[in-house]
Amino acid sequence: MIASLTGRVTSTELSNFIIDVGGVGYLVHGTGRMISALPLAPEICTILIEMVVREDAITLYGFIAAEDKNAFRLLQTVQGVGAKAALSILNTLTPQELVQAILAADKAMVSRADGIGPKIALRIVNELAQKVGNISLTTGQSPDIAGNTGAAAPDIQGGISASALAQDALSALVNLGYSRSEAFQSVSACLAAKPDIDLPSLIQHSLKKMGRD
Repeated sequence: MIASLTGRVTSTELSNFIIDVGGVGYLVHGTGRMISALPLAPEICTILIEMVVREDAITLYGFIAAEDKNAFRLLQTVQGVGAKAALSILNTLTPQELVQAILAADKAMVSRADGIGPKIALRIVNELAQKVGNISLTTGQSPDIAGNTGAAAPDIQGGISASALAQDALSALVNLGYSRSEAFQSVSACLAAKPDIDLPSLIQHSLKKMGRD
């Protein structure tokens, strides 16, 4: 299995590019946003790869950061979402925006992607509500497009730990009967005001905020 490729990008199109690795050109599919940021030869870059093997084809999908690759994988755990649909979503939403849409149960935000209807969008926000932390589980470091090593990209509300904290608080509030959208707005406001808050305090402050509203 191919996990990453380091080489020179020799040509690009809207949805794919060719990276030359030791004289072998690999056709890699990616989002338009990522492809537009790629440096062209003679610069060297490193691309994370997700290899999808079918009976009739082997397709490579490329990503700059691990959270993009994780989001691509996670989206495909939803029934009816294949590689093409997952890539379309990530072409419209960054992983951070996708996390926000899922936590807020905002199916309209997800359905902005080409080919994603309201039913699939609703299925995505519902089925991934308890799995969304997997998008940002970049415990190590991710290569940037120039082949250097940088820190994991931050998630919404300032980091991986904040995302997990928000998810736990949302789960507790939803279990108390609040809508996920209402709870998300309250939790987000509390985290923005107090980034270092612990879970019990976050739940308490969120409940007070919804009570005042």
